[in-house]
Amino acid sequence: VRHDDPASAVAEADLVLAVTSASGAAAALESVVAVLPRGAVYADLSTASPGSKHRLGSTAAAAGVGFVDVALMAPVPGNGLRTPSLAAGPAAEAFAATMRPLGMPVEVVGSEAGQAATRKLLRSVVMKGLAQLLIEALRAAEAAGLAAETWDQLVAQLSEVDEALLRRLVSGTPLHARRRLDEMEATVELLDELGADATMSQATTARLRQIAADPASVPEPPGHP
Repeated sequence: VRHDDPASAVAEADLVLAVTSASGAAAALESVVAVLPRGAVYADLSTASPGSKHRLGSTAAAAGVGFVDVALMAPVPGNGLRTPSLAAGPAAEAFAATMRPLGMPVEVVGSEAGQAATRKLLRSVVMKGLAQLLIEALRAAEAAGLAAETWDQLVAQLSEVDEALLRRLVSGTPLHARRRLDEMEATVELLDELGADATMSQATTARLRQIAADPASVPEPPGHP
């Protein structure tokens, strides 16, 4: 049943799923918090920062509404309600109890809002950063007339990624920072010659320069090799 306004949509709800962007999360909650039934659960599924989730939780608590910070951990298209999720906050267990029987894999990771968001955003550092690196490489490859060949090489390399490779990427950087810095400086020069965007490569170069000066700034991967 569709409604013309948010207040009507939540008036008799036991559980509200707020599926918004991070920038719209606060406005979404503020639009309904005054009319939510006391004891209802408000689940924020936005990819907002932990601090934002904590503030949303405080707003909900002041109105007697249970709050849960939900982080969706896989693409929703193709998964729908079966998208794996992490849940944290005062109402996380209640959220899980409602959604698991409906087919949603929910892992409760804490009782404080923001604990689910933290876990997702730490992964986003890599996943969203990797996407931008791939785009930058492909734009440069197109300018060099090597798009298909570069793509095939990237697919082959990324298809072989395992824990051993990830450890080498991290642990090998401080050992070989000077050489890798030289390589990235050459990469930036290439992209400039091609007239391609080098924003991500420039950032990598700057970070390698810092690591070359202070190798101890690179953390050791957890666990055992």
